[in-house]
Amino acid sequence: MRYCYHYICHDLLQSKQLIDPLPREATHLQLYSFIQYLNMFKVIRDKCIRNKAVKYLDSLRNGSRSYATNNEIVTSADIVIIGGGIAGCNTLYQLSKRGANAVLLEANRLTSGTTWHTAGLVWSLRPSDLEVRLLEDSRKVYSGLEEESGDYAGWINNGGMFISRSKVRTEEYMRLHTLGKAMGVPSEVLDPTEAQKLFPLLDPSVFKMALYSPTDGTIDPAMACNALVKVATKNGGKIYEDCPVIDVHYAHNIFGNKEVTGVHTDKGFIRTKCVVNCGGVWGPRIARYAGVPSLPIIPFKHAYVVADAIPEIRGCPNIRDHDVNLYFKIQGESCNIGGYEHNPIMLDQVSDSQHFHLYDLDWDVFSVHMNSAASLCPKLANVGVKSTVCGPESFTPDHKPILGEDPNVFGLYHNCGYNSAGMMFSAGCGIQMAEWIITGRPHYNMFTFDVSRFTPGQLSRPHWARESSHEAYVKNYSVVFPNDEPLAGRDASHDALHQELIDDGAVMQARAGWERPGFYLLGEKIRVQQYDWGGVNDYPRNLDLRYEEVLKGDYTFGFSKHHDLIGAEALACRNAAAMFNMSYYGKLYLTGPDAQRTAELAFTADLSKGKDRVVYTLLLNDKGGVEADLTVSILDGGQGSLHEPIFKGRGYYLVTPGFSANHTASILKRVIHKYKLRANVTDVTKQLCILAIQGPDSQRILQRYTDAGLSNDAFPLHTHRSISVTKAPNAPDNKSYTCRALRVSWAGELGWELHIPSSHAIQVYKALRQAKGLRNAGWRALTSLSAEKGFHLWNADLRTDDNPVESNLGFACRKGGQYIGNEAVTKARKNGVNKKYAYFTIDDKIPLFGQEAIFRNGMPVGYIRRGDYAFFLDKPIGIGYITNDGSVVTNDFLQNAEYEIEVMGKRYKANLHLRSPFDPTGQRMLGNYGALGMDENTHEPHAGQNERAGGSE
Repeated sequence: MRYCYHYICHDLLQSKQLIDPLPREATHLQLYSFIQYLNMFKVIRDKCIRNKAVKYLDSLRNGSRSYATNNEIVTSADIVIIGGGIAGCNTLYQLSKRGANAVLLEANRLTSGTTWHTAGLVWSLRPSDLEVRLLEDSRKVYSGLEEESGDYAGWINNGGMFISRSKVRTEEYMRLHTLGKAMGVPSEVLDPTEAQKLFPLLDPSVFKMALYSPTDGTIDPAMACNALVKVATKNGGKIYEDCPVIDVHYAHNIFGNKEVTGVHTDKGFIRTKCVVNCGGVWGPRIARYAGVPSLPIIPFKHAYVVADAIPEIRGCPNIRDHDVNLYFKIQGESCNIGGYEHNPIMLDQVSDSQHFHLYDLDWDVFSVHMNSAASLCPKLANVGVKSTVCGPESFTPDHKPILGEDPNVFGLYHNCGYNSAGMMFSAGCGIQMAEWIITGRPHYNMFTFDVSRFTPGQLSRPHWARESSHEAYVKNYSVVFPNDEPLAGRDASHDALHQELIDDGAVMQARAGWERPGFYLLGEKIRVQQYDWGGVNDYPRNLDLRYEEVLKGDYTFGFSKHHDLIGAEALACRNAAAMFNMSYYGKLYLTGPDAQRTAELAFTADLSKGKDRVVYTLLLNDKGGVEADLTVSILDGGQGSLHEPIFKGRGYYLVTPGFSANHTASILKRVIHKYKLRANVTDVTKQLCILAIQGPDSQRILQRYTDAGLSNDAFPLHTHRSISVTKAPNAPDNKSYTCRALRVSWAGELGWELHIPSSHAIQVYKALRQAKGLRNAGWRALTSLSAEKGFHLWNADLRTDDNPVESNLGFACRKGGQYIGNEAVTKARKNGVNKKYAYFTIDDKIPLFGQEAIFRNGMPVGYIRRGDYAFFLDKPIGIGYITNDGSVVTNDFLQNAEYEIEVMGKRYKANLHLRSPFDPTGQRMLGNYGALGMDENTHEPHAGQNERAGGSE
């Protein structure tokens, strides 16, 4: 341990003579809290706060602050929490409030890991509606702890201010300001002079504007944890300090799945079916105890310094200067200065014995923040440093915490990886974790925090976690552009067509570790280079920077530099034909004796139809929230190939969005586990590629490569079958390949998806690529087309906190049968809903990305969930949900009003539609293109056109 707290305490006491000495047997947490309060005491002038400080210090002196039980360890518990930092304390607090029999195990003392040295900043505005809600919940918990516990919990509501030095940062802050209006979070736009009035040390000449949020504040980690555990123990929670975990026991059930059975500590064994991993930087170690080989948490050194007293900053707001990666925490006359440097120090691991530990500060790394602080506040250049704080913090590949039940071990939950924001988020996340554990799913849409967002392909590559976590740390304060792409951790997974697409000009995006084509630069071959760590720490910068240069075209909140190119791809699909590589989509088989029963429980749609049907369906949770939307192809066994597997009884081929495929599979496995069903979920994503041929000319083009009938009679919409695709029509080496064809379209056009075994996907692609009038198109065009058509995108305009009735998807829910979530859907149909899906177009040519505020008759009623540009309609489009101040939202309420959408502080008149105005009756998907002078029967004759069965003539 770097400092001897006893001697520091006694020296401070002797010099200040504030209070009697602290007992030698006091815990480290008491000692650290004591030191923190002594530092606060010197600068606190408010009598009320000083009295609270005296009371708190007296309780430390009397040794009455430990809430750990001295009794023998329990032999069983409903829930065992491992880790006594802020995440563990908040989890115990929330579970005990709900009556759960929960115990918390801490290897040393509460907060002794990374919590004790954290700065404790709590902000209000983030570029995510989920994070804004979680922060609001955290502030409510912390601000109410004093009344609930009877002790001051260290919450200071001094406000916060974001500093902008650039035009693009100002635009980002205006987006935050707009989102705050929609979500009820107050903020104020200030010019530099106004900002200086709130923080006198600021130099107004170095920045352009500031965004002030009065609800921001700080929370003291030690005092907050003390208050949380005091309430938790009153509610029956138990805490065991000096109780290291040796192992987490699990067993395989009769279906071969892992289930938690208990926790082995050095004080005894606790039987339990639920373990919550709140281990912070030690989280991966706890996961390994439970048989989980990889949890993507990487420890970094993170630091701040405490400046000498500065009387002028008393009562000032906290500061974030994102453009120079800098933050200030203000507490009385004390200023903590920290930031996120471009060359952070990564750690291989943190020792089990490392408690209340600090590292020596590396000034070569940290000095950049002192220079930035002096540029913003010149007086700080002449202020001394009282102390330095450099400790370990845990960071994740996408800079989001890791929460939820592990998909590989039933009963193992994670609540860790907070990226140095544990104080800020863990109170709000604790509420969701308690709901998750007790009711099965959280109330909020927590997918971006859910451990199941990571795929096996990512987790199996250690370099992916280290590279991506490094980039996430370095870019923590970077502008969050809607269409930015990572440079680190790329190519964790790619399909068989990857190199062919690169050769044809594909510019790749990364989703869930998969590489997929975003758009095409014809004549170019732009490869994503190996991560070069930004050229720091002796790593040479890449010589080929073309991919980075292409990405800069999207570093804007205006239209992308590639806007016209993406539009050309989209219009090729609308007016002729386009080919999309959708191979990254998740592809699963649901089979086994109880496959049909599993499908009846899990899926909302009627799957009793014929074996050749493709059905759009939802997968709900018990609350009626949409956990996934997918297509289900009904099968009755095949001939033994990848696209036609052999199995007994009825089976199902599931296709789900690629970024959430692992989540979808884990939800299905939980259904199977909960109901003890004999069913299997088999992932064949890597073994099958998908090429989608879409557009008015798709039938004419595809017909040249197959003898299967493609007319409405021969191959109706929403059906599937196995077809042969020829390599080269009318050529001597005209070899054919079989695949499964699905007549579906996410673009809203006539078209087919070809699900091709990866072994011959390249041959099929090369053949189709030669077709006249068929253009390669990427995902940027495809997501635009789907939004224009009004199709949903899960985790954007369709989420786990949306009911199908709210989302205009009641048609996908059968009225008979007892599928999971049926009660919530039935109730919503009967009683109405308090929010409702709405589709907007704007006549002004301005970009929408999501998170823009929606105003109804001048009042905020929601925000855009999904924004894009409809190239065929030639209008910006936005999709959101409208609320009615807690009352039922009807179609009349939606339609009888004037709407505006606010974009970066400016409002634009918007037109509301109950459904997309593009092809509202779906004629184009049937091949009826009257406006183009054609329909599905006007193409030249071809084999099988009139064959209902689809064979050759």
